Amino acid sequence: MENKPISNIDYNAFEGKWYSLYSIPTLLDKHWKQTTETYTLAGDDHFDVYTTYHKDGKAKEKSITSKLFFEEEKADGDMKAQFLWPFKIGYWVIELADDYSYVVVGHPEEKYLFIMAREPKMEADLLVHIIERCRQKGYNVSELVSQEHF
Repeated sequence: MENKPISNIDYNAFEGKWYSLYSIPTLLDKHWKQTTETYTLAGDDHFDVYTTYHKDGKAKEKSITSKLFFEEEKADGDMKAQFLWPFKIGYWVIELADDYSYVVVGHPEEKYLFIMAREPKMEADLLVHIIERCRQKGYNVSELVSQEHF
């Protein structure tokens, strides 16, 4: 299977809260648990993103804001995240449920992976199939860690 961004996303349907269930984390979120991301469509070129998380072993919830940009001339799933201006990091939506109940966000070089859903859990069979498809696309799924939503 080829690792590539999907072509069509209804950005209005994509809006809202997502629970990060499993990830191959970045340096920024390496020690985060119970992560949620809320996407709010802002204009015609990006989402404002509000992320909440708990650091490993800490009870206090923390948050950050960022932006997720998309460009009309690229596939809808080819996006760039901006945590600190002017730097942007490429992210690809590589899988999205027809009903927008889950999304898989990857990276052009298979470095990072995020399996997110609208609920804090997912059916085990579905998760196994998603992970297998990610493995076939070149991701090192042995590096996936749970976000430990309860």
